[in-house]
Parts: sequence; C-alpha cells; structure tokens
Amino acid sequence: MAGAPRVDFALDTYECIVLYPGPSGRALPEETVQRLQAEHLRHMGALQRRGVILVAGSVAGPAREPDPPIGFGLARTGSVDDVRSVMEADPAVQAGLYRVDVLTFLCPAGSLEFPLVKAQS
Repeated sequence: MAGAPRVDFALDTYECIVLYPGPSGRALPEETVQRLQAEHLRHMGALQRRGVILVAGSVAGPAREPDPPIGFGLARTGSVDDVRSVMEADPAVQAGLYRVDVLTFLCPAGSLEFPLVKAQS
C-alpha cells in the first residue's frame, strides 16, 4: 500500500469512515432532518448486520473547525472505494445532511477487537 509506514511488526488495515455536517443540513426543515437521521440509522444498521461496518457512532467535542466531524466508523472490506460507495448511498448523505470521507486506517495487528461483530456471527 502506498504511504504505509515501514514498521517491524504486522499491521491491520481498516477503512475509517468520517461523517461531517453536509452542505444542505442547515437549510433542511427539521422534520426532513429527523426523517433523514432515522434513514441514516437504518442504513448504518443494515451495513453492520451485513458485516460491512464493524463499529460506528457519533463523536462530540469542542469544535476546532467550522464543520467538525460528527460521526466515525471502521470497516474492513479491503476497499476504501467500496466503503465510500455504500456510504454515499446513505439517504442522509445523498440529501446533503451529511458528507462522508473514507480513509485508510492502520494499526498494530490484533490490537482491535469487535465483540459485537463476533456475537452476531
């Protein structure tokens, strides 16, 4: 993988999903926002049940930029493009309530476990 650090131990590779406020979010009526948020949760739940998303949730903290991240997740499909594609199919992303970025995340092999994924298998 281009840009991967050279280390003397094995690395696990994940796709890191970062969700931001979208360009249309502030202009949407509150009832539309509520509906899109519910559709987003259903979409994410379906991706988790299919094993695409390993873990996902909201993030909060002091804003350090105009539109700080509001959600984070990890997938392990082997393809940033595939994860980006399923995330861009999210109704809330399509409507502009959210925007998504997908990056490669590397960590020491075996350092992360996902017990809820194991329990669903």
